[in-house]
Amino acid sequence: MTSPASKIYLGELNNTPLGDLRIAVSALGLVAVEWAESQPKLADYLQRLKNPVEPNQKMIQPYAKELGEYLKGKRRDFTFAIDWATLKPFQLKALKAVFSIPYGETRTYADIAMQIGHPNAYRAVGRANATNPMPIVIPCHRVIGRDGKLHGYGGGDGLPTKEWLLKLEGAVIA
Repeated sequence: MTSPASKIYLGELNNTPLGDLRIAVSALGLVAVEWAESQPKLADYLQRLKNPVEPNQKMIQPYAKELGEYLKGKRRDFTFAIDWATLKPFQLKALKAVFSIPYGETRTYADIAMQIGHPNAYRAVGRANATNPMPIVIPCHRVIGRDGKLHGYGGGDGLPTKEWLLKLEGAVIA
């Protein structure tokens, strides 16, 4: 949960190469990115945070601008803040490790588990990725199976979306 009574602002980024996105931010930074088709999932997530939510396109504009640039291949890194306070402890550890994967590179679930000091927790790392509230920005698309293949992606059209993002970045995939 972000700081008590801290507002979450909700806005839109439409007509991207991956479809329409919804973006939620707090005073501390990005809280969530979700595809418009999954808006009920986003609403449930924001409700669990127990912060007041209000539509505000102006507040999300800097985030939408950078996300749009990334999806057009014009940006490799995001400069905006992330509100890490919304994540649970293990998820926070795993997703910070995922966040550190460089543009165009991949890591396995086992690599991430090892990096965070839980070498046998690769399935839990998979779960943390599956519940990543900020896909694209926290690049869970860069996490692949030990066999070098794509496994699971909850955003957009699933694996084709993961493959599209990796191709955008020029990542080598099996």
